[in-house]
Amino acid sequence: MTLFDDTATHLPSSHFIHGAARDEASIKKDRKAADENFVEFWAMQAKELEWRTPWTTDCHFEAPRAKWFEDGRLNVTDSCLKRHALGTNANKRAILWEGEPGDTRTLTYLELYQEVQKAALGLRKLGVEAGDRVAIYMPLVPEAIIAMQACAFLGATHSVVFGGFSSDSLRDRINDAECKVLITADGGYRKGRVIPLASIAHEATRDNCCPSLENVVVLKRIGSVDESNLFKDGGFFQTMSWAELIVEDAHDFEATSLEAEHPLFILYTSGTTGKPKGVVHSTGGYLTQAAYTFRTVFDHRKDDIFWCSADVGWVTGHSYLAYGPLANGSTIFMYEGAPMTPDAGRFWSMIEKYHISVFYTAPTAIRAFMKHGPEVPSNYDLSSLRLLGSVGEPINPEAWEWYHEHIGSGRCPIVDTWWQTETGAIMVSPLPSETPTKPGSATREIPGIKLEILREDGSPAGENESGYLVSKQPWPSMMRTVWGDDERFQKTYWSKFKGAYFTGDSARRDSDGYIWIGGRVDDVVNVSGHRLGTMEIESSLLNHPAVVESAVVSRPDDLSGEAIVAFVTLQGSIPLDKKLSDEVKAQVTKDIGAFARPADVRFVEALPKTRSGKIMRRLLRQLAREGVINGDITSLEDKSIVTKLLAER
Repeated sequence: MTLFDDTATHLPSSHFIHGAARDEASIKKDRKAADENFVEFWAMQAKELEWRTPWTTDCHFEAPRAKWFEDGRLNVTDSCLKRHALGTNANKRAILWEGEPGDTRTLTYLELYQEVQKAALGLRKLGVEAGDRVAIYMPLVPEAIIAMQACAFLGATHSVVFGGFSSDSLRDRINDAECKVLITADGGYRKGRVIPLASIAHEATRDNCCPSLENVVVLKRIGSVDESNLFKDGGFFQTMSWAELIVEDAHDFEATSLEAEHPLFILYTSGTTGKPKGVVHSTGGYLTQAAYTFRTVFDHRKDDIFWCSADVGWVTGHSYLAYGPLANGSTIFMYEGAPMTPDAGRFWSMIEKYHISVFYTAPTAIRAFMKHGPEVPSNYDLSSLRLLGSVGEPINPEAWEWYHEHIGSGRCPIVDTWWQTETGAIMVSPLPSETPTKPGSATREIPGIKLEILREDGSPAGENESGYLVSKQPWPSMMRTVWGDDERFQKTYWSKFKGAYFTGDSARRDSDGYIWIGGRVDDVVNVSGHRLGTMEIESSLLNHPAVVESAVVSRPDDLSGEAIVAFVTLQGSIPLDKKLSDEVKAQVTKDIGAFARPADVRFVEALPKTRSGKIMRRLLRQLAREGVINGDITSLEDKSIVTKLLAER
């Protein structure tokens, strides 16, 4: 197909339309209401939640400060759990879970609510109160969601740290948020091996390295660690098992009434420099948008089995596992392990086994599946699927088409979603009954969201002109600040354009008003005056039949200012030679033009990726420019890749 073809549209299939929860007319009604008054529109969505005290002021915004429903009071567990557990959904399955070794578990809404009450009362007995912070460092097991909801039940602000982070990363996050309690597990399974979480937590907290900690709670997942012995040399805090935390007689325990602006969670996101940023999200505004976007973007039906493959350690897992689906009474599927363990068919086998109807995953995973060919998913019955989603980074058209054809059999719409840790919930996405899709574009803003694309001088960019993606209009789930560093919040997000939130991404808008994300502004290269988004070049490289994955960075060049360096992984055991390098370069010339032709093509065994699947282009840029790789690599999924890249340079 043509690279980023603005005219290559896919209409929702009649198969999807026939069974959709929402039709085109109802979505257009939302758009009309939001266009007329976006504040009133979001207030209507907020009324879908359970409120203890109604609010009188919908929104107060004076950049960079936004407050939504601020004089209202609620507790998110009333909306996510209690109303379902004490209503008609009591016996509905809330969580279907499978561990990497194959063990399984099911929790109904009543069972989940009761487990949250028990954990919350246990935390209360440890002295946890509204306003305290609790760190959660766990594998993707039901107790991770139970712990998050238990914190929300009490009004304790949780800080989930992904279970693949190092002891240093965990320590930094505990200390930055001054967490009172750490909830962890003895281990978790990933890629066929045990990740020793409790041992890592021990290393992070030993010798009074985390002075704010008063208690550590350890879940026995692996069953091979005695937490009392493991942490006994600390002496600075108490340690107990998850089983000891749980208070059985908790059925009368009521959740805390909280202000809508109360901090629900802190989630740390890495910056290119400096320490990670603790993104703070509110209670009422955050849940309003997480619930609405789940219901609308994923066309929620009561009989859906929804699988978001993200870990709860990332914002996608927060919004579309722990909060958005549960607020809508959905059944969610959780899988603990890696997509290729024990083989490339694991994901498809679980879709078949659990009759998954909506599947939400990352482009990186899709490209990994592509490498194994369409014959793998063809061995499984994927007919239960009715909707597919993409999240994490822009999806290239080739991966989009493969996903659509080989996973969705051409009948499942794809919702390619754009949003950020900082935005809290989806901002740009097709709405499946209404929006014709274009492979490679996240299409349009959802109702209630308005984005702009600006030039460097702050003037509006023209049609198909690349610029900076910003929002001058507030939205309910927007971040409130950086924990403990409001100056950094203002400088990072609100200083480039007066009165506007700067996303850090480049984008362009086509003649149909569709948004095409170009990637991080840091990932724009300037070759002889031509500003090029690295994603555009990477997608061109993927048009070559030998290329599986690519990452593009730049290095200084005396003649052109910057020169393009492409790191490429290949199909199978294709021989590496100059002819192949020239072919790959020629592909970019054909698709984009000679000005975009890479100066260097480097064939590598694998690209450096974070544990959430994002390519760490910062490391590749460093390698291309300086021939070295240094700095923070704690978020790398496989640190051995650095050694291999240095050997291959």
